[in-house]
Amino acid sequence: MKISWLPTLAGAAVIGTVIRAVFFTPLEARQGAAQKIFYIHVPAAWVAFLAFFLVAIASGVYLWLRDPRLDRFAESSAEVGVVFTTVVLITGPLWAKPIWGTFWAWWDVRLVSTLFLWFIYVSYIVLRGAIESPELRARYSAVLGILGALLIPFIHLSVYLFATMHPMPIVGKPSAPSLPIEMLITLMLSLVSFTLLYFAFVRARYNYAAERDAAAARTDHDA
Repeated sequence: MKISWLPTLAGAAVIGTVIRAVFFTPLEARQGAAQKIFYIHVPAAWVAFLAFFLVAIASGVYLWLRDPRLDRFAESSAEVGVVFTTVVLITGPLWAKPIWGTFWAWWDVRLVSTLFLWFIYVSYIVLRGAIESPELRARYSAVLGILGALLIPFIHLSVYLFATMHPMPIVGKPSAPSLPIEMLITLMLSLVSFTLLYFAFVRARYNYAAERDAAAARTDHDA
């Protein structure tokens, strides 16, 4: 049986990163063990933003070239992005409860806008399932995929613009990261491993979409 190297590498990288985070990365002085969620929450957010950004790029180019491969990639990336955004929305409250005393705060703009981003791309998936015409489905989905990604910079900048429970960035600062070197290395490893996992998921989802579309084309031809 042939083993695909990318899912294997991505899975091993994620497992290795989790082991390093749990057993070999020091505890944060104030937050204690709860801070370990940071090494899942942050890379999941990074991958979600990457996924939706690539949806927007692929969608924009699709509207120009009308290449169905771009539509399949956008569809695949959007679904994977929803998965990682779900991870963000689960791990965030789990981290918030022991640190801030609450799972959720509706006044926190970053929390609410991230939830809204999730709803947009869940709607993207629903829209694709509701339209039968491949051309119309691809076109309408491309527009929604582009508009949804416009929320990403707002979410990133929300900690500067509004009152929020979220701290200011400690890694992507203009000066230098505030994390100790051991924590910074673990974070970088988690970002790389989750990015590999994203590409593994997207490739698998794209291959499925290609096979699905080829089967549909054969059915239409036989009919």
